[in-house]
Amino acid sequence: MTEQQVIAAANKALATEFELDENLLTPETSFRDGLGLDSLDAVDMVIVLEKTFQIKIGRDPAIMNIHTVDDMHRYIIAKKREFDQAG
Repeated sequence: MTEQQVIAAANKALATEFELDENLLTPETSFRDGLGLDSLDAVDMVIVLEKTFQIKIGRDPAIMNIHTVDDMHRYIIAKKREFDQAG
């Protein structure tokens, strides 16, 4: 999966889960301020991303650094690489 495919799949999954317009999912968009998502939504986001990419995120402390859509993209790309190399 290319980075662009990861980004497109992540955006589609989140847009579907949270009923968002995919055009709002720009790299600089904040989950809290830009999309109005809260900490409970973050739990749902983790579950959706785990299912979408067949990866395990769980309680990874790095997820606490995800504040924007770009942060999420970079995290998923790195995590996907890690899982692909391990598997």
